[in-house]
Amino acid sequence: MLVSVKWLREMVPFEVGVQELADRLTMLGLEMEEFIRPFEEIEDVVVGHVLTCEKHPEADKLSVCTVDVGEGNPLNIVCGAPNVAAGQKVPVAKVGTTLPGGLKLKKAKIRGVASQGMICAEDELGLGDDHEGIMVLSEDAAIGDRLVDALNMDDLVMDIGITPNRADCLSILGVAREVAMAYGLPITLPPLDIATVEDASLEPASKVMDIEIADPDLCPAYRGRVIQGVSVAKSPAWMRYRLIAHGMRPISNMVDITNYILMETGQPLHAFDLSLLKGGKIRVAPAEEGMKFTTLDDQERTLTADDLLIWDGERPVALAGVMGGQNTEVNDATNSVFLESAVFKPINVRRTAHRLIIPSEASYRFERGVDQPGSRIAMDRAATLMAQLGGGRVAPGSTEAEPAPWTNRVINFRAQRARKLLGIDELGDDFCHTTLVNMGCETTELSPGVWQVTAPSHRLDLEREVDLVEEVGRVFGMDRIPTVSPHLAKSLESPAMADTEFGFISKLKGWGRGVGLNEAINYSFVGQRDLDRLGMPEEDRVPVANPLTEEQDVLRTVLAPGLLYSMKVNLAQGQERLRLFEHARIFHSDASSETSAREAGRLGILLHGPREREGWPHSREAADYLDIKGLVEHLLESLGLPEAAFAMAPTEHEAQSYLSPCVLVTLDGEALGTIGRVQPEVADDYHARAAVWLAELDADMLRARYTAAIPVWEELPKFPSVKRDITLTVPAGIAAGRVLDAFRGQSSKIMTGVILQDLFEPTSEEGHGARNLTFRLTFRHADKTLKDKDVDKEMERMAQAVMKELPVSR
Repeated sequence: MLVSVKWLREMVPFEVGVQELADRLTMLGLEMEEFIRPFEEIEDVVVGHVLTCEKHPEADKLSVCTVDVGEGNPLNIVCGAPNVAAGQKVPVAKVGTTLPGGLKLKKAKIRGVASQGMICAEDELGLGDDHEGIMVLSEDAAIGDRLVDALNMDDLVMDIGITPNRADCLSILGVAREVAMAYGLPITLPPLDIATVEDASLEPASKVMDIEIADPDLCPAYRGRVIQGVSVAKSPAWMRYRLIAHGMRPISNMVDITNYILMETGQPLHAFDLSLLKGGKIRVAPAEEGMKFTTLDDQERTLTADDLLIWDGERPVALAGVMGGQNTEVNDATNSVFLESAVFKPINVRRTAHRLIIPSEASYRFERGVDQPGSRIAMDRAATLMAQLGGGRVAPGSTEAEPAPWTNRVINFRAQRARKLLGIDELGDDFCHTTLVNMGCETTELSPGVWQVTAPSHRLDLEREVDLVEEVGRVFGMDRIPTVSPHLAKSLESPAMADTEFGFISKLKGWGRGVGLNEAINYSFVGQRDLDRLGMPEEDRVPVANPLTEEQDVLRTVLAPGLLYSMKVNLAQGQERLRLFEHARIFHSDASSETSAREAGRLGILLHGPREREGWPHSREAADYLDIKGLVEHLLESLGLPEAAFAMAPTEHEAQSYLSPCVLVTLDGEALGTIGRVQPEVADDYHARAAVWLAELDADMLRARYTAAIPVWEELPKFPSVKRDITLTVPAGIAAGRVLDAFRGQSSKIMTGVILQDLFEPTSEEGHGARNLTFRLTFRHADKTLKDKDVDKEMERMAQAVMKELPVSR
């Protein structure tokens, strides 16, 4: 929100410096972001007096002027404007001045005549589009003064960050209320002289235009004024320059007045050309599905039934709260205006503005809520200015419909409750009461320290007692509230925490950090295109009703899009070796759910780039399937869960659409998740420079298994173990896991473990695809030391059994 210090001072007579004011507003919750000097580029332009003006000896369209700029010696300036004349007060840019657009003035000769500056036109100063001639200033402008001072420009503007709940501060008046409250100063409201400009000889506005509202929930109030006999022209300089200072482009007096009142009061207004409205009626009703409508920016919009329109007797004329229509635009031929002032449902305006990508100052305020009673005041103020600046006459009264009249909120406030919630014992009853009154609330004392408070209509955020407590606290000063650590009955590290979901998630995250992974935190929202790229089924998606952007219009059904996006961002920053993990929820469409969505916890792991860190003695080998599989196995081991089985996922598995190979991970036959390599064409879309390995596991299942597991204690072995290796020739079609399972399946009283120790794959000519696998078996007896003959005998028995069960050989 841009706020001119000069405009603000017209409403509140504060005397503190602007930096102190900025600090005070920041402490009140209106954060000062920066100071802006909107006319900084022309601050060196001064007022000059044209002493002489003669034709250029070498050019018919040029004039040679001598100009007094208050420095003693007049400047010799060559000017090409047709309207320059002796005796004028004009803006002069001297040599060394840099004008808007980057033009830096230097000494020059124009057709042989020296020129020591430039007499400026409006557009050259960034003050308008007029280039027909130079600006001519008023006679009372002092020679040598800065132009910004001579024109009384708003030369210092504060950029204030307004939180979404403080819609009342989206105006000069709103910020003025805060300043008045902070310093206990009176506030001067903008003049309201509607009675002086109403013309009783005109037909009343209610006879000229009838108002009809189809749905009070979408439009609680709609009112309008009729102004006849206006002349559409250029706005006066003071209004144009003030709008420019607040980032708005002047258009014409009728349009500029609506923008001026919007900045002044926060109420969006719209001016229709009355002669172009048909049927003598305004109707507020939704659009028809698929209909077309051309807005003021000459863009044809396709509407939906959720969009609210302003209709006349025959057709739509404006997108309610967003933008007017081209068919009723005020133009140079307009001589009568219908001035609209309305209140629309915030969420409806927001949906339309965001879907059609039409951000505007009006929609920004409607989206956050406007002052319904104040809309009448803003309308009358604008109608008065239209009469004064446009030479019009205001028809008596207004025409309006208010099917949902405004009712001020009534809230009980207890000073003792405020002291308890804020933890400030010195917060007196008188301070609380004074703060509420200065906010514009009406109070009725119910008992000592207890008041019935009627919130003002412009404070839409005041709904409960705690809201009033917050107001008292911020006025007292949040920085003055002492810091007190809360008392904790138990430590967060207590054993009971391990049984909670939070405790389990903390354990997962601790594991991830412990194995060298970096945690990624992504939005739950992704784009439809992201899920399309991964081949995720459309029927399983939960679309976002009112997305912030097209890239976040659906809830994620897998973690892969977020992890891949995190990879893309890190790669763009030059980080090639990536080890990421994320614990988050995914969402599936579920009509039987109360929220139409079913949530599930997931753990995702992503590997990209070298297996080891850069630099000697580490190798530059890239991470592969064994790395991601090893991480999954390590996780299960750290949770005390049984070993998982890994097998190629069935062709119908959804992860097959973006993983190849796609390996299914199961625990005791129950699907736990998938691991695999992201398909190259998908990885390329995220700018991958190496193979991308991805694992996604069911975190809810992990927690259920972890919680259900019962620790079993075993006595430490007293006798040593014996290890034996055996090498088997295994055909290509037989997985090593099958051989391991075959060994484990043999009933043995002394074998305590078996692992795959080594692998040799001969060339295809030598072995025709067979591999030599070396397995290491561990033997131990609980009651005695084993002898070699006992181990050899058991080893031979098991080897024969495995070779009989599987087509393997020694």
